[in-house]
Amino acid sequence: MATLGNRKSTADIIERHQFDFRKKFGQNFLIDNNILEKIIESAQITKDDCVLEIGPGIGTLTQRLAEEAGEVIAVEIDKNLIPILNETLADYDNVTIINDDILKVDINGIVEEHGGRPIKVVANLPYYITTPIIMTLFEKHVPLYSVTIMVQKEVADRMQVGPGTKDYGALSLAVQYYAKPEIVTKVPAACFMPRPNVDSAVIRLTRYEDAPVKVDDEAWLFAVIRASFNQRRKTLVNGLANAGNLPINRQQVEEVLAEMCLPASVRGETLTLEQFSELSNRLLKKRT
Repeated sequence: MATLGNRKSTADIIERHQFDFRKKFGQNFLIDNNILEKIIESAQITKDDCVLEIGPGIGTLTQRLAEEAGEVIAVEIDKNLIPILNETLADYDNVTIINDDILKVDINGIVEEHGGRPIKVVANLPYYITTPIIMTLFEKHVPLYSVTIMVQKEVADRMQVGPGTKDYGALSLAVQYYAKPEIVTKVPAACFMPRPNVDSAVIRLTRYEDAPVKVDDEAWLFAVIRASFNQRRKTLVNGLANAGNLPINRQQVEEVLAEMCLPASVRGETLTLEQFSELSNRLLKKRT
């Protein structure tokens, strides 16, 4: 089987299988070997690793992962890609293909079936579902070493920025609570077939053994964070007091902000992860 990762081999296999791109799955196949190698290098794959690939497409990245890793589990939602994957990965006996929706499969169960040791996730993620996939991996506490993913450039920026910037928000805080984010390289739209409307970036999220802040209730922390950013123009007091799903009132929020020496006019976008941790812990003690 010819090695993938360039325009000709990708076009040939798509034509031979008469594959139709499905917009709802956000399918854009990588056709640049230099970017492919940067992904592999930044993921630091070894023969000791079990790698979970989300959305393998036609198997371009999967081939390289199989050459470097001990085992690769590839989860692909589009059943029309399975015959292609069976062909492109026929020479690799260390790849397991699962035809399913990554948001519906029991990832922890898969990890347990394949040895139970922490895995590395590597993927070219569809733009429309990037955040739910990342949060599923972290919030379900999947045993992870790292997550190395290709995402829309704006989303990568959002994951690693700090307070006071326009891209800073709930995703920034969630990612930085669980992992250390580092943008590896930017990827122009021309590196894909078909060409998307936006540029991408490869970002590596190295999972923390212990969270950088101490919170009394993780779920409560993220409920507070989401409410703080639901309407960015609102003050933190208004955002939290009017959230609806938080059993706290305006007076309680104002009391906590005063305890933290923060003005009642403060907005969520100015608070650090450490401040959100303290805010969450203090509100938790006051909630009705």
